Amino acid sequence: MEDRFWETKSLDDMSREEWEAICDGCAKCCLHKFIDDDDAVEAAPTDYMEHNETIHYTSIACDLLNTKTCSCTRYAERQQLVPDCVKLTKENLKDIFFMPTSCAYRRLHEGRGLPFWHPLLNRGKKTAMHREGMSVRGKTVPESDADLDNFEEYIAIWPLEDLD
Repeated sequence: MEDRFWETKSLDDMSREEWEAICDGCAKCCLHKFIDDDDAVEAAPTDYMEHNETIHYTSIACDLLNTKTCSCTRYAERQQLVPDCVKLTKENLKDIFFMPTSCAYRRLHEGRGLPFWHPLLNRGKKTAMHREGMSVRGKTVPESDADLDNFEEYIAIWPLEDLD
């Protein structure tokens, strides 16, 4: 891969290998999320968020997540195994309201560059990301162990926002 390709190419112009490399591997996209909407009768999937709504991340992680490495144990099959699994593409990038502000794809899409802790800026290692608390490592409970009827009790209070 070309050195610092993310500084010279748009997300649209990246190869598949480059696109995959942009993922910082924090696993925040593997967390259950909900939108705080006082008017909603029951929880339902959505493709948009109203301006007066707030997205909340929980500490409930997909059962396919390896919480030590912060990677999916069945990445190639994730869409079949978990139909609502996030699959970020060049085509749906404009609709990434559900991704945290620290997400590398979101940052590049918004013109903010990669964060200092990103593995591409740290010899491909996730150490800086984990050290800065920007991954879900050590902060989650598997969905099979969570009381999903009381998901509000799992709202994440650890840092989800950018550090820089």
